[in-house]
Amino acid sequence: MSAPHELVWALIGLLLTIGGTFLEAFVTNPPWDWSSQGIQPISLGVTCQIGAVLLVGCLGGKNAGVLSQIAYVVLGLILPVFDQGGGLGYVIKPMFGYLLGFIAGAWVCGFLAFRLPLRLESLGFSCLCGLFTIHIYGIGYLTIFHLIFDLTSMDSLSLMDAMLKYSIYPLPGQLSIVCAVTVVAYTLRHLLFY
Repeated sequence: MSAPHELVWALIGLLLTIGGTFLEAFVTNPPWDWSSQGIQPISLGVTCQIGAVLLVGCLGGKNAGVLSQIAYVVLGLILPVFDQGGGLGYVIKPMFGYLLGFIAGAWVCGFLAFRLPLRLESLGFSCLCGLFTIHIYGIGYLTIFHLIFDLTSMDSLSLMDAMLKYSIYPLPGQLSIVCAVTVVAYTLRHLLFY
């Protein structure tokens, strides 16, 4: 992919990530319930932020993914674009490692998305690898902060509680988003002929 295309995808990824931060992910109740209950939205308990990170990797490649997420993290350290605000003080928040993981996760997802043959399962695998990379970085950051700064004094969570809160509990919703991103990326890659 040419440099101008990567820059366009990086900008799209930045905007999608910022927008996804404030957009909660929903599914509907099962279709067999629609006649009796109507269509009801059900929250997945996560935002669309990780979906944006993975989508830009799948569509723009590793360089666009990394550029968009570096721009997002730098912008968030200046302006309040993160989920709970922003600014330099965000570096000492336990979830900051997950934001750093966005950079690595976008790279992994983008690398695999363009390395493997363009098939639905290949894009799904790329997204899963990107998601797990984000969680590895996040858990690593939590662990380091717990060992160095005693995480329990910062947000009154033990290391295990913090891992549950930031990695385990959101995982089902994030896996649903991975499925949606896989289908959207597969469709768009075919429509855009690449």
